[in-house]
Amino acid sequence: MNILLIGAGGREHALAWKLTQSKLCDQLFVTQGSDAIECEPKTSCVDLDVTNHHAVIQFCKEHEVEFVVIGPETPLIEGLTDPLEAKNIAVFGPSKKAAQLEGSKAFMKNLCKKYDIPTAAYECFTEISPAHDFIDKLGAPIVIKADGLAAGKGVIVAETIEQAKKAVSDMLSGEAFGNAGASVVIEEFLDGEEVSFFAISDGNIVLPLSSAQDHKRVFDGDKGPNTGGMGAYSPARQGLWTPELEQNVMECIVKPTSEAMQAEGTPFKGIYYAGLMIVKGQPYLIEYNVRFGDPECQPLMMRLKSDLGMILYDAAIGDLSQWKERGAIQWRDEHAMCVVMATEGYPGAYKKDTLIEGLDDIEQTDSSKIFHAGTHKMDGKWLSHGGRVLAVTSVGKTLELSKLETYGMISRIHWADGFYRKDIGWRALKTGKS
Repeated sequence: MNILLIGAGGREHALAWKLTQSKLCDQLFVTQGSDAIECEPKTSCVDLDVTNHHAVIQFCKEHEVEFVVIGPETPLIEGLTDPLEAKNIAVFGPSKKAAQLEGSKAFMKNLCKKYDIPTAAYECFTEISPAHDFIDKLGAPIVIKADGLAAGKGVIVAETIEQAKKAVSDMLSGEAFGNAGASVVIEEFLDGEEVSFFAISDGNIVLPLSSAQDHKRVFDGDKGPNTGGMGAYSPARQGLWTPELEQNVMECIVKPTSEAMQAEGTPFKGIYYAGLMIVKGQPYLIEYNVRFGDPECQPLMMRLKSDLGMILYDAAIGDLSQWKERGAIQWRDEHAMCVVMATEGYPGAYKKDTLIEGLDDIEQTDSSKIFHAGTHKMDGKWLSHGGRVLAVTSVGKTLELSKLETYGMISRIHWADGFYRKDIGWRALKTGKS
């Protein structure tokens, strides 16, 4: 069948790479995709305004598209799934109402409270004064979150009460994140280690996928401001993430969420991306995203052995039954690492159209791949076109070997205006339990 993939970043490059390997895929169209995505077999990038839902439907009709995969969060939260499904086009991604799990942190936290899903203590605020009073009551460190979407940067871990109050004032005044900060969630700080866990749902059946660990801070040693993610590895490190903990997360967090969404009249079909904090061996839900993460998607796709197109399509049509048997969704018994190369200045202001050399000289295989998040090609040369620009990814028998291959590829990329973290995977490598 013909498939339309919505999105243009590094996550979508990884999805495109894997979807074109599916026995379902005759032709893959990608909206606003990069020149690098169009290098994938059977792939064409199209200039399509995804905010114009009618135009997307018309494109599907004209190009006989039977299946749409929505990569980023914004089209999901803006409700692209609903009109497509109304026209009997299969869509992988939740409805507008179900996408509130990511679109509104208050919605997610209130759902957790109502259905006893373990999460940090919290309150929601739209006014500065009572928010400041709550900060005084809870003390520091404390976590301040913009309620809406803020490109992965709307979370402030304040070390002092003064920092927390300033963050709240900046958000509620609209100075920090605009409408995304019109309301804020203030929650207790949980002292533990973060894990990203992914599961897939057809609206009824929920199945585990795999785990990863992300690196949000911009600089080595987890220093500096939060970003959209500077690197990730999968699976999460041994000693922290165990089969028993995964079962606990499924039984106490993910499945109860699925049941809660059904009870609320908003059945969820798509990816549950659970951002977890593991505190003394116990998982707490920090946030939900309703799509694959970026850059977590890249190592996940490198490790996935099963047919991605088949899995996503079966979820889209509401029938994951053939995948319920344990081990039906198969993964490479290896470790994958992704290191993001970003433009100097990110996550602040940065230059565009800076020259990147060496990319075409690096061999791309099923075990090592450079996914492009923000590039374009002009006169045969690769130029940067974003903050996070490249996602250099590889698979190895151990995380150490994966790291050697990934950073080895990076050493062959010549980009004067780029930078990257040198310590992706440091927690797992430090403990020796990768």
